[in-house]
Amino acid sequence: MKKETAYLVEAPASLLDFMLSHVAGQSRNSVKHLLSRGQVLVDNVPQKQFDFSLAVGQTVTILPQAKGAALPFPILYEDDGLLVVHKPTGLLSVATDTQKARTAYRFTADYLRARDPRVRLFVVHRLDRDTSGVLLFSKSEKLKNALQENWNTLVKKRGYWAAVEGEDLPDSGECRSRLTENKSHKVYSSKGSIGKEAVTRYTVLARKGGYSLLDIELDTGRKNQIRVHLSELGHPVAGDDKYGARTDPMRRLALHAYELTLSDPRDGTLHTFTALPPDGFQRMFSHSFSSK
Repeated sequence: MKKETAYLVEAPASLLDFMLSHVAGQSRNSVKHLLSRGQVLVDNVPQKQFDFSLAVGQTVTILPQAKGAALPFPILYEDDGLLVVHKPTGLLSVATDTQKARTAYRFTADYLRARDPRVRLFVVHRLDRDTSGVLLFSKSEKLKNALQENWNTLVKKRGYWAAVEGEDLPDSGECRSRLTENKSHKVYSSKGSIGKEAVTRYTVLARKGGYSLLDIELDTGRKNQIRVHLSELGHPVAGDDKYGARTDPMRRLALHAYELTLSDPRDGTLHTFTALPPDGFQRMFSHSFSSK
C-alpha cells in the first residue's frame, strides 16, 4: 500500500474477508501480512486478528508501510522489548565466517537503526538457514538473558511443519537420542552417553503423493534435531540431501517453524507467534492449510 486508505463497513464481516473483498490485487497471505505488521486499524485502533468481527459503521484503515521499514520478510510482532520476524528459507539467522551481511539479524538490526540509531538487537534463538518461520529477537540484553536462561521453562510450544518422504509412518511418534556433531559438521545420534539429549514428537497431519505432512513439537532445541531424527526414522525431510532425501518437490528444505508460544519474563503474558505456511506447503497439502 502506497498511501493510507479507509473503508466504511456496510455489512457485518470478519476483518480478513472484508479486506479481501475491498483491497484490490492483494492475496490472502499479503492481507494477513498487512495485519501482522500492524498496518490495519479498526476505528483508529490497530487490529491484528484476521477473524476480528466488524460491525456496520466501523471504519477500516490501511496504513502504508513505514519509511525505513523495508524488510525482505514480514514482521510478526513488535513491542518495546521483543521483535519477531518470519525468516524465509535460504537466509542465515546470524553471521558466519563466510557470510556477514545477508542474515536475518543484520536485516532486522538495520531496520531498527533506520528508525532509532540508539536501539540494539540481540539474538534469542536461531533457525537453520534453510528452515523458514518464527524467529525471535530482543531489543535489550537483560530481556535476552532472561529468555535464554529460562528458555525451557518459558517456552510452551515450538511447532514445526515438515513434509517428509514416504507415507508409512505411524500416526504419531517420539524420537529421543543424544546428538553430537562430526568434523564435517554433520549431526548424528550417538550410541553412548556422548552428546546432548534431543526429544522430537510428531503427529501425521496428511499423506499425499508419496509424502507425509507432520506437525512436530520439540522438547529440546538442538542443531538439525528434526532433520536428524526424521532421517534416522527412514523419512527424511523433503529437499534435505544432507540427511538423505532423494527428492525436492518444493525446491527448498520442507521444514517450517510455524509457532512459538512463550511466557513473557517481563510480566508473564503468554505470547503465541505464528508464521503462515509457505507456498510450497500450501501447494502440496492445500486441504491441510485451507482454514489457517
